[in-house]
Amino acid sequence: MLHIALQFIRYDKAKSIGTLLGIIISLFLVGQQSGVFVFLTNAMSSLVDNTATDLWVVDNRTTNVNALAKLDIRLLREVGSLPGVRRAYALVVAGGAASFPNGTSAGVQIIGSEAPLFRAGPKELVQGAFADLIPDGAMSFDQFDRKTLGGSSVGSVFEIGGKRVYLATMSKGLRGFGAVYLFTTLERARYLGNVPTTQLSAVLVDVQPGADPIVVRDRINRSLYGVRAWRPRDFALATKKTVLGTSGIAVSFGSLIAFAVISGFFIIGLTLYSAAIDRLKDYGTLKAIGASNGYVARLILLQALIFAVVGFGLGYALIEGFRFGIGKSGVLFSYPWVLRGAFLGITLLISMGGAVFAIRRISGVEPASVFRG
Repeated sequence: MLHIALQFIRYDKAKSIGTLLGIIISLFLVGQQSGVFVFLTNAMSSLVDNTATDLWVVDNRTTNVNALAKLDIRLLREVGSLPGVRRAYALVVAGGAASFPNGTSAGVQIIGSEAPLFRAGPKELVQGAFADLIPDGAMSFDQFDRKTLGGSSVGSVFEIGGKRVYLATMSKGLRGFGAVYLFTTLERARYLGNVPTTQLSAVLVDVQPGADPIVVRDRINRSLYGVRAWRPRDFALATKKTVLGTSGIAVSFGSLIAFAVISGFFIIGLTLYSAAIDRLKDYGTLKAIGASNGYVARLILLQALIFAVVGFGLGYALIEGFRFGIGKSGVLFSYPWVLRGAFLGITLLISMGGAVFAIRRISGVEPASVFRG
């Protein structure tokens, strides 16, 4: 059957190429939109994902790390005194307006944590060392935010709210959602963001060795009023749900992906249908020599499967090329294995589903039709 299927594919090269291109283009569009969506959802929770801690303690109404409410500084000592807590660290997040020597400006998010550990970041420095963030005015930025920061580089001097700062270190791939992250010490974040010494944005908790983070989390939630402790993974998920639920991002990307799948389904289906019409006598001949409708259906599905396998290989190669190319501009992401499996499933759905058009037409062909003029 494989030999016959390949013969049918070679019979009309133009339609075969058209079917293959339809699969490749549909898969590429799905992969492209999915990749950008993955990047955006990762950026929503990047502050949580890049902070090395066992628990986050925030205001009990907060479900979004990008919108942290201010807490009383006394909470830091209260959390640190609970059983199972090894140490509690303060985190301050403040907004600011940066002005650069070239006359441009940008909104920034200042992330301050205790030196020299800098639990909230930066992470994976590509230039400079963590000790470079301790001197007065030192800040850390991501290399992909250079353009937003007025073309700045390590050593560049600028102002935040009229206060002089400079870029001391540079990280790679630590980007915020709709904001440029600048990392510094806890005290400097307070100073630049005009945050009183009596307030903080969150408490980062390290549990004692052998302690269960879930037990410590529940203890904090029972013992302290007005706050909620989260495991990082749960807080990141809650952040994504909150942002997606209050914006049109999911609907926008979802509709584009659905359109790519539906259009691919009908384009491929009509192409296979047209190819089947051109080969009615060939299929009629198969029926005349004893082939059943089931055999013919399997033959058409095998052709569709061949198109799907080849199309997936070429389409996914293009997707990876897109991911590599867009990564150079700072849109960094990777496709999880579940999503790669979904790409394969979508490819099979488009191709095999489109084959139904041809199967329905061929099933009605009478074997005797091949003997008519």
